[in-house]
Amino acid sequence: MKLSQFKFKLPDELIAQYPVHYRDEARLMVLHRKSGEIEHMQVKDMVSLFGENDLFIFNDTKVFPARMYAKKEKTLANIEVFLLRELNREMRYWDVLVDPARKIRIGNKLFFDEESSIVAEVIDNTTSRGRTLRFLTDYLGEDFIKHLYALGVTPLPKYIHRPMDEETLQQFKEEFHLSDDEDLNQCVRDIDEERYQSIFAKKIGAVAAPASCMHFSKQLLKRLEIQGVNHSFLTSHMALGNFKAVDVEDLTKHKVDSEQIFIPEELVQAVDRAHAAEAKVCAVGTEVMRAIEHVVGTGGQLKVYNGWTNKFIFPPYDFTAANAFFANLYTPQSSQLMMVAAFGGYEQVMHAYHVAVNEGYRFGDYGDAMLILD
Repeated sequence: MKLSQFKFKLPDELIAQYPVHYRDEARLMVLHRKSGEIEHMQVKDMVSLFGENDLFIFNDTKVFPARMYAKKEKTLANIEVFLLRELNREMRYWDVLVDPARKIRIGNKLFFDEESSIVAEVIDNTTSRGRTLRFLTDYLGEDFIKHLYALGVTPLPKYIHRPMDEETLQQFKEEFHLSDDEDLNQCVRDIDEERYQSIFAKKIGAVAAPASCMHFSKQLLKRLEIQGVNHSFLTSHMALGNFKAVDVEDLTKHKVDSEQIFIPEELVQAVDRAHAAEAKVCAVGTEVMRAIEHVVGTGGQLKVYNGWTNKFIFPPYDFTAANAFFANLYTPQSSQLMMVAAFGGYEQVMHAYHVAVNEGYRFGDYGDAMLILD
């Protein structure tokens, strides 16, 4: 497969700038891969498609407020600092991205608030935009992390533009029933803080949300439970590197950054039970699918794992753990789209995406979803 085969025209207005009011009321396109049939419904309606002993696999990672804003010493230039990974808790070392990077050199100091309660010193250049920072503060341990996160904001993807134009803001107000006298910007920030997480987010460590998991509400989980549907969790701390653009035509030459994953014994047993019952095993999100395919054996059995994966899945590929796939609608030429096409069949998925565009489905982290079944 070539990169150019995953190109399609996606109008800017179809990239979702805000979530729907209720998590489970996003639109859902259902693709039956054996027949090629396409159905249109809402996420909450898919309860009718699952039953006794079926299993959903979710990602319980939690997004931390990774995007921060600082001023450079002396020049007071505005610098965006994106936290990637904590390197050393005691020394307060972090890997970050900075923008604009050309202004930030080793030895520079960055100030995040007027009180200078937390200051960062650049101690290394890692990539063109990457830096290693040492945070200077009187705060220690968990107290430091608490105050650091208090200075950050929800790390929405760059294609979600804020502030939004008047038309989009009006749609936002109508969707969330906001009055004209409310502070709209604060309402947007509050809603992002809540909605750019899944309801079962627990293990902090991700800098991007498991968007497919964000569609599931407490009510939907309860309705599935009443149907006899089970669910289990893995942890995949989503990193920015896995969302970088694919820039090589030959997909065999594309490399993705490693992502930390944890597969618990509870999930291994849950998948074994579902397979024994010949039930559906539905991976929710591309990061879940990548994690289980990293550890699956030839017989479809998972194994307990605590480590890293840089697995890149594109057509053709034989999946052995899951036989159903719930995922958001992804942008052209993205690695996530390639994984979906590998599962659902290239021709069928690309046709379904053209249908989604023509039907006005919303794409991206706050967008609509696709469910692929046999």
